[in-house]
Amino acid sequence: MNVLQANKRARVIAALVEGNSIRATVRMTGVSKNAIQRLMARLGPACEQYQSRVLRNLPCKRVQCDEIWSFCHAKDKNLPEEKRGQFGFGSIWTWTALCADTKLICAWRIGTRGASTAYSLMHDLAGRLAHRIQLTTDGHRVYADAVESAFGAGIDYAMLVKLYGNDRESETRNSPAECIGCKTAAITGNPNPRHISTSLVERQNLTMRMQMRRFTRLTNAFSEKVENLGHAVALHFMHYNFCRVHQTLRVTPAMEAGIADHVWSIEEIVALLDSNRASKAA
Repeated sequence: MNVLQANKRARVIAALVEGNSIRATVRMTGVSKNAIQRLMARLGPACEQYQSRVLRNLPCKRVQCDEIWSFCHAKDKNLPEEKRGQFGFGSIWTWTALCADTKLICAWRIGTRGASTAYSLMHDLAGRLAHRIQLTTDGHRVYADAVESAFGAGIDYAMLVKLYGNDRESETRNSPAECIGCKTAAITGNPNPRHISTSLVERQNLTMRMQMRRFTRLTNAFSEKVENLGHAVALHFMHYNFCRVHQTLRVTPAMEAGIADHVWSIEEIVALLDSNRASKAA
């Protein structure tokens, strides 16, 4: 099997993390679709393993969580009968936890919108933090039990519930109804009302839709397999956390959190392939 040279790999990854589809990347780089998919299948797990290892003892004080919808194979309404109800077909939810101060993505999970994914995210997040935090989520009911299970009383936790008008026309045109207000509720501890917000993590949802073609609405760039979606998400967060200089911070989120001492290059991300292979050989 032919192996892509390092500079070719870097060109492919640079195109993908800037929101290009695989077919567009083929046209831009001359690398075949199959080669790009093989590269993603190897680099995605390497990025996930690296971040799982280094995103520890994080200095976060305020964390916001949210879920973002996508789908694999086909939308729910278009799924064949034999695939309905099977995970990996139809609606897929990516759950994210973002540090409001460093803008670091501390943890993420890909799954359903049910309690099991919420529990997995919260327990993972709890194991990565150095201090007690203030946490804000939306009003999705599964959060409350998941947060209690992972943190107990050792957290300041609040929900922010948005109230929407009954604008059915807007809902049918691929946009939510108009938000007419917000309601906050302190669930655990003593959360500071000034910091009860999900604005930053919702803005991160926009970044995900812009930088990952698989999340862009009304296109045919969706993932056929949930594993491929997972590889793309891991690569995106690797680039976002370590390579992309945040406009407000003037450094990357990883640098702001004290995890990295420089802005990573795309070539350094690609080099994770070799380090991952070496660790497996050892």
